[in-house]
Amino acid sequence: MPITVIRNADVLLAWDDATHQHVYMPNGDLAFEEGRILFVGRDYAGPADETISGTGMMVMPGLVNIHSHPSSEPMNKGFTDEVGTPGLYNSSLYEYLPIFRPDPGAVHSCVKVALSELLLSGVTTVADLSMAHPGWLDLLAESGMRVCIAPMFRSARWFTKNGHVVEYEWDAAAGEKAMAEAFTLVERAEQHESGRLFGMAVPSQIDTCTPELLKDSREEARRRGISWQIHAAQSVTEFHEITRRHGFTPIGWLHEQGLLDDRAIIGHGIFLDDHPSTPWHTRRDLEILSETGTTVAHCPTVFARRGITLKHLGRYKRSGVNMGIGTDTYPHNMLDEMRLAAYLARTQATDPRSLTTTELFEAATVGGARALGREDIGRLATGCRADFVLVDITHPMMRPARDPIRSLIYAAGDRALRSVYVDGRKVVQDGEVLTMDYRAAAEHLHESQQRIADQVPKRDWAHRSADQISPPSFLWK
Repeated sequence: MPITVIRNADVLLAWDDATHQHVYMPNGDLAFEEGRILFVGRDYAGPADETISGTGMMVMPGLVNIHSHPSSEPMNKGFTDEVGTPGLYNSSLYEYLPIFRPDPGAVHSCVKVALSELLLSGVTTVADLSMAHPGWLDLLAESGMRVCIAPMFRSARWFTKNGHVVEYEWDAAAGEKAMAEAFTLVERAEQHESGRLFGMAVPSQIDTCTPELLKDSREEARRRGISWQIHAAQSVTEFHEITRRHGFTPIGWLHEQGLLDDRAIIGHGIFLDDHPSTPWHTRRDLEILSETGTTVAHCPTVFARRGITLKHLGRYKRSGVNMGIGTDTYPHNMLDEMRLAAYLARTQATDPRSLTTTELFEAATVGGARALGREDIGRLATGCRADFVLVDITHPMMRPARDPIRSLIYAAGDRALRSVYVDGRKVVQDGEVLTMDYRAAAEHLHESQQRIADQVPKRDWAHRSADQISPPSFLWK
């Protein structure tokens, strides 16, 4: 196989095994072959079939996104930007998300839009938490990304008939059947010819799964050596539901059942026993997460829209909790998500020292990789997968580039990204996705949204129109 060398990059964001940290390496070379990194350092002297100039570039590891919903969230743009149910503590989960879901004709466009946005923001690995849909695996492989498929399953669906009480319709047998199908799909993903797909077990939500489904899925995930993720501590309503059912907080109950360890991921993990919105008689949740090695997938944007936030990313990190970053909602822009995560952490702590950019970038790379059980992604090191991003540090918004990662996250964002490589294959060039037609998918999504809007009154408990639920910012004349 040909060997490619990026030579004399202005900056390599390399991995230092001695300190277990990313480090800036000026004037560095990176060589890769057959999707794997051969060399990270200076003055590469080995063979090279292709040479790429690194002048004016920063080479950084591809970002690792551990919580995303590509098959549904892009459809919500313009619908759920400003909605939240007052009677359910401003969560949008129970009243609104079920009625704005895409129909089968729109799902593929949703996926293509989300994955394109992720690639354009430097994500090379994503966990796709979706309900299984036709052609899912081939579509993910087409994107050129490294994808952890995470087919969700559950024992019940939630709904509300009045906007202030959440009810559950249970079918335990259907949940067990869906779990078996999910594990079969994970097997198919791991055997996919692309070689870039792997799997995760995801019982959807702590309040929609029977204890048996949670235990069975956890045991099977452990047997297979794959990660396990669940939405938990994501709403005040859910917190109270779990304390009512079990007498424990969501985190406390998962721990009591023996479900937490270093391959467990909590989607969101906001409402702990010491959160101001959910004070409880214990103060153990954060300690439990740290002691068990459990990861929290932090997705600030979707909650910030409702006036909700984790308290706070820096506190979790300093308590020893492994943190990862996800884009739960649109836009699927990882750099934007990281910037918001930093600002919310500092405002919640009223302290600019509460979270460093070092800790933030680690969460978006090696923290996420650790949660997925992958030591070969999220870092530039010999033997790792050749998943990396070229950033134009001569871009005006990167200047001055005294600290290029700060300039990227807090100023330039995706505008400075030049190229993205996954497994040594270029998938983004000069702001264009090379593997999918992003513009066509976005246009199809735009056309599909009106069809979804027309269905809203049939799905809504109060039979309201989309415009009644989510009025436009300005009147259309």
